[in-house]
Amino acid sequence: MISVANRLAGVGEYYFSEKLREIDTLNRQGKQIISLGIGSPDLPPHPDVITELHQNAVLPNAHGYQSYKGSPILRNAIAQWYQTWYNVSLNADTEILPLIGSKEGIMHICMTYLNSGDEVLVPNPGYPTYSSAVTLAEGVVKNYAMSEALNWAPDFNALEKQDLSKVKLMFVNYPHMPTGQNGSLNLFEKIVAFAKKHQILVIHDNPYSFILNEQPLSMLQVDGAKEVVLELNSLSKSHNMAGWRVGMLCANQQFITEVLRFKSNMDSGMFLPLQLAAAKALTLGKDWFQSLNQVYANRRKLVFDLLDMLQCTYQKNQVGLFVWAKIPNIYKDGYALSDAVLYQCNVFITPGGIFGSAGNEYVRISLCATEEKLNEAINRIKNNLHV
Repeated sequence: MISVANRLAGVGEYYFSEKLREIDTLNRQGKQIISLGIGSPDLPPHPDVITELHQNAVLPNAHGYQSYKGSPILRNAIAQWYQTWYNVSLNADTEILPLIGSKEGIMHICMTYLNSGDEVLVPNPGYPTYSSAVTLAEGVVKNYAMSEALNWAPDFNALEKQDLSKVKLMFVNYPHMPTGQNGSLNLFEKIVAFAKKHQILVIHDNPYSFILNEQPLSMLQVDGAKEVVLELNSLSKSHNMAGWRVGMLCANQQFITEVLRFKSNMDSGMFLPLQLAAAKALTLGKDWFQSLNQVYANRRKLVFDLLDMLQCTYQKNQVGLFVWAKIPNIYKDGYALSDAVLYQCNVFITPGGIFGSAGNEYVRISLCATEEKLNEAINRIKNNLHV
């Protein structure tokens, strides 16, 4: 028998991949599970974006290999988008790298910069892919715990007391997933200063800045941030294009060139009509985001009602595509509450513990479900949950 590589020893199957199989089994048994777990937008992209894709996909010369750096049209659209919404100037030729989704960028960055034994600061709670990518690149995950008491910001005092001599990268993510905590320029300035002091590269994962958020921010707005920050962004959430796999890396020319050395050996440029449609999406104005956020705001009110029924507590000023809530003490942890709701009420909510030990006392609910489904979930819980 051929054994798998050692690098897989610390990496399990992605939680949602496994859980969705269980939900599929329950559905085949007739359970009709309402899933409020995954943040995959259920609304379509703007019609003009679909039209742009179609018009270019039927052209006979649109199907060949594309540049590893992406189409200049897309890169220029990204640069203009950053200028318009974040007031950040980027050189479209040298400081932007389109990605087949920002998730691949996380892996590309880890493979570009990590040697065996290099340490990486990873938020707890945080997106599980950060730890998986570090482990696959043979780096060492060094969790930094965050807490509600500190508004889910890094505890810089605690970090300064640690041995950071082997730390090469630091993952941060604001608006934060899973907690919905918004970022601020003051926080970003502290992160950039910390990174410069300790010669650490910061990877800022920034896909949620337009969802229920009136002031989108980029860490690249901070003076001197380009010296230490690589920012990932995506059209998945902001433009309802999760399945299209369109993301971007924005950083200084040196970082882009270094990551491209790895990326160009792993994949090719994305389908040109996709890139042109993405460029079209990036020209959408304020009306698009306002209409999208009105839908999410209405849904969030229902999620608050659902959480009240579960006796959870939460902050109402969260942003992003989820609501993060602390469980009542009648449950051992978020897994226990999630299981009770799933098996008694046929409703799936995400246990906070999958995002790290600091999330054990929490659950997360996605806003990617219709008001009809949310109302049905509320009724199921009202009528079937027994503590």
